[in-house]
Amino acid sequence: MASVTFLPTQALLHAALLIIAISFLIASPPAATAARGAAKPPRPPATTLQFYMHDRPGDTAVRVAPATPLNFSGDPSGGVAAMFGSVYVMDNPLTAAPGANSTLLGRAQGIYAMASREDEFGLLMVLTYSFVRGPFNGSSFSVVGRNPIQQPVREMPIVGGTGAFRLARGYCMARTQAADGMDAVVAYNATIFHLHH
Repeated sequence: MASVTFLPTQALLHAALLIIAISFLIASPPAATAARGAAKPPRPPATTLQFYMHDRPGDTAVRVAPATPLNFSGDPSGGVAAMFGSVYVMDNPLTAAPGANSTLLGRAQGIYAMASREDEFGLLMVLTYSFVRGPFNGSSFSVVGRNPIQQPVREMPIVGGTGAFRLARGYCMARTQAADGMDAVVAYNATIFHLHH
């Protein structure tokens, strides 16, 4: 029986070949190809909507707290401090154009509260925008966020939805289109990522 004697360089060479063979097994072409060509999850559909909300405190928005009349006399903040803590429940029409007689698309229903004590009017908005006609009839999306109403453009987060907007995420930009006292027409541009299209 012949004996085989390994020299140190032969042992190193065999060890190196063994490591290379194991490496090829671990990163075999099918596994490497799968890792490189793995499909990214599909991006949810995005919908952009433009509509107008008609807010008329005393009519479509009613103050429910505090029950006592507001006292604006001697308020150095221009009414901001006197309004702090006021809560309104609203059911505002959403239309296709700024005019009050424009096509009704849906309703904005929810609550807004005067959340600023000084400097500027800031509302906490908790609203659902429900649609009653068009391709999104029966669907809605919800917004929860701060609305500094004196700013020319306000951004608020979209946190959910129903129907075509199920699991919605996104944002809406609000711009005051027209104002007369406390009444306002607000233009909304909403970008909504959702499950269904």
